[in-house]
Amino acid sequence: AKCQCKVVPRERTNCGYPGISAAECKKIGCCFNASVPSVPWCYNPKPKKVKKVCPNDPYTRINCGYPGIKAKDCTRKGCCFRAHPAGVPWCFYRRTVEE
Repeated sequence: AKCQCKVVPRERTNCGYPGISAAECKKIGCCFNASVPSVPWCYNPKPKKVKKVCPNDPYTRINCGYPGIKAKDCTRKGCCFRAHPAGVPWCFYRRTVEE
């Protein structure tokens, strides 16, 4: 993603070898920008920003509890609790999404 390559030149960490081409750099999953002298041109992208959310679709829930688990016991485990609909886990894992 382009936004992951917006790294201030002085904060770039080298991700290649001297004289690496732009194509080779991108092929190994790195960013390439040769506009600033004396800093790495092939550098590591910023880590993706992720957050954990409770999935909206009840049919994609992955069970995190046991039958009859109480809401507070479920949330204490770091999971989501929604006592509806019937036939799906009410205590379920959060899902990691990219921001």
